[in-house]
Amino acid sequence: MSFIYNIGIYLTRFTLKCLAPFNIKIKKGVDGRSNTFKNLESRLNKNDKTLWFHCASLGEYEQGLPVFEVLKKYYKNHKIVLSFFSPSGYEIRKNSPIADVVVYLPIDTRKNAKRFLDIVNPELTIFVKYDIWPNFLNELRIRKRRAILISAAFRSNQPYFKFYGKTLKEALFAFEHIFTQNEASKNLLLSIEYHDVTVSGDTRFDRVSNQLNMDNTIKFIDTFKNNQLCIVAGSTWPEDEELIVNYINNEATKNVKFIIAPHNINSSQINTIKEKLNTKTVLFSEKDHNELIKPQVFIIDTIGILTKIYHYADIAYVGGAMSTTGLHNILEPAVFGVPIIIGKNYNKFPEAKLMIGNGGVLSVKNQEEFDMRLTELIKNEKKRQELGKHNSYFIDKNKGAVIQILDYLRI
Repeated sequence: MSFIYNIGIYLTRFTLKCLAPFNIKIKKGVDGRSNTFKNLESRLNKNDKTLWFHCASLGEYEQGLPVFEVLKKYYKNHKIVLSFFSPSGYEIRKNSPIADVVVYLPIDTRKNAKRFLDIVNPELTIFVKYDIWPNFLNELRIRKRRAILISAAFRSNQPYFKFYGKTLKEALFAFEHIFTQNEASKNLLLSIEYHDVTVSGDTRFDRVSNQLNMDNTIKFIDTFKNNQLCIVAGSTWPEDEELIVNYINNEATKNVKFIIAPHNINSSQINTIKEKLNTKTVLFSEKDHNELIKPQVFIIDTIGILTKIYHYADIAYVGGAMSTTGLHNILEPAVFGVPIIIGKNYNKFPEAKLMIGNGGVLSVKNQEEFDMRLTELIKNEKKRQELGKHNSYFIDKNKGAVIQILDYLRI
């Protein structure tokens, strides 16, 4: 099984290099990985004490951040190496203040794993949620280095729990402890005789709760909202944007404001949205503070401010579930106590199922349902407040994963 896995890794590396000239995202990953060892060697020396944090992408980074922040304060004399596999994580957080050096994780070959760990030599390694790389983890185990997995979420159809997944299953045993998001994930680990497991919950609840302690004021959003009811549509894809644009053009009254923050902010996608709208619209990149009161729609063609923008929402729509791209983070608006609408494909997201059950999140299948749900919430302030309270309570009662992880680490 190990032989087959390693052949597959080399084929993957070859395929990515072949595809790089034709795909910007893949090219960024390939080019970035080619500089990983050079970056590490220039920022670390043999006498450095280090911690290694690994995240697949941006979502996992946000998930691990509450733990990373405490560890950074506790291990003041250590350098922190933060690695990403995906360009969507690295490109946005390559200057993260949490780390001394941020790199792409090299492709998981035995040679790369040995070279990486020869340079980094971490005293403690934290992996977040998934992205289990057998060669790296096996090398950590050989070197008897501490490693834990946090906010893990498993499904029964994953290779770890199948007869053909022996190599990946063995990689899990390199972790001295795994903290899972739920009881089902713990039971799956127990089924393969992995017993060093704790159900701690999802660290994202701690992360979004911390947002309430920050200054979420954005002056130009204040100006745009102008004390009117505001719908924020975050992390939208074309399928989501079609619903929103149709509603604005055919159903919305002029006294309701809309903020759309697309997941894809390339100019062609942004212009497509703007051109379809029949009302005055402003882009973040073109904003004029003196003209922000008049537009009904504000399109955010930048990244990094959506979390704060949710603070201004009276109703939130979170994208990704109208298609199969994957539901984006519904906890970010929930912490501000607002009702949330999502699409129909949410079954792989346990928090969505729970929040729908609690009544704070509404799922819609089509334009008709979207129009009906949104109009009802716009007209009924009492219902908005009721659903919003369900969401803020859900966040509050699920905090505490970080404390359990730090307690295990004796911090």
